[in-house]
Amino acid sequence: MEPTDLIWMNGSFVPWEDAKVHVLTHGLHYGTGVFDSMRCYDSELGPAIFRNAEHIERLRRSAELYYMPLPYSEEELRAATLELVGRNGLRSCYIRPIVNRGYGQMGLNPLEAPVDVTIACWEWGAYLGEEGKRKGVRAKVSSWRRISPDSLIPHAKASGQYLNSVLAKIESSKAGYEEAILLDDHGHVCEGTGENVYIVRDGEIATPGQHNSILDGITRRSLIQIARDLGYTVVERNVARAELYLADEVFMSGTAAELVPVREVDDHQIGSGRPGEITRVLQSAFEDAILGRTEAYREWLDVVPVRPLETDGRGGADTESGAAAPSVGGRATAAG
Repeated sequence: MEPTDLIWMNGSFVPWEDAKVHVLTHGLHYGTGVFDSMRCYDSELGPAIFRNAEHIERLRRSAELYYMPLPYSEEELRAATLELVGRNGLRSCYIRPIVNRGYGQMGLNPLEAPVDVTIACWEWGAYLGEEGKRKGVRAKVSSWRRISPDSLIPHAKASGQYLNSVLAKIESSKAGYEEAILLDDHGHVCEGTGENVYIVRDGEIATPGQHNSILDGITRRSLIQIARDLGYTVVERNVARAELYLADEVFMSGTAAELVPVREVDDHQIGSGRPGEITRVLQSAFEDAILGRTEAYREWLDVVPVRPLETDGRGGADTESGAAAPSVGGRATAAG
């Protein structure tokens, strides 16, 4: 990981190396935290965060599900995210906001512990690699099941819950695969360790639904809309494990991974063993959307404002000053 200059912590920008928490932080001991993830792309409109507002909204919902009231409004967090990317001088990056119970309370009742909010960003390539995006990855159905909604809240992007994905990821990696696919507690296909899953059969796209304990992926929502706009039929339903092997195409999506073809599952070759036609069409259309090339989806891009140089009173430029430019029509606009 390549450090950036600044991290936003509880309303202040602090140097990367000073962004620290106490060893008795509640979230560190009990996993009482939720997070989200966004990407900023060097789009045709300038650096822009993909569906920033929707990710911040999901962060708030996840926090509420775990009884963590956010001390900042969604608009304040959106503006902080935009300013953080701008202050760090990044044109493309991965962004990680996290809300956790902080230092001051130990034990399993966390309600008296403070709620801390942090946002970091850094340059990070495709999660499963650029070669994986081009040629597809090999996946293994994990022996670990996706957490049950009777035990935790799969719809929340909660820190402690990702131990489930960590176990599946390690298992698949040690077995020589790039990714794992988890089944839900009924044995239906659920999702990858950090991605939603889709199959293509006879020209129809099928993907597990909310009832399968999936995380409601924002990239998933975007791809479903793009696919339907292109005229494809997309159905959300139970997907049997064997359907992965019998599919013409399989692909996965997530913020970190973007859209990744799957060329093999459990040593069964998928289709021709190469990314399929529909996968490639959607991959190209998604790239056009995140880079601002498609007018219809430009509303998904939250443009990082250009921070104007401010004088220090002696005619010099103060490059550390300045805040995010105001938003117009729901999106931040570039100044100048």
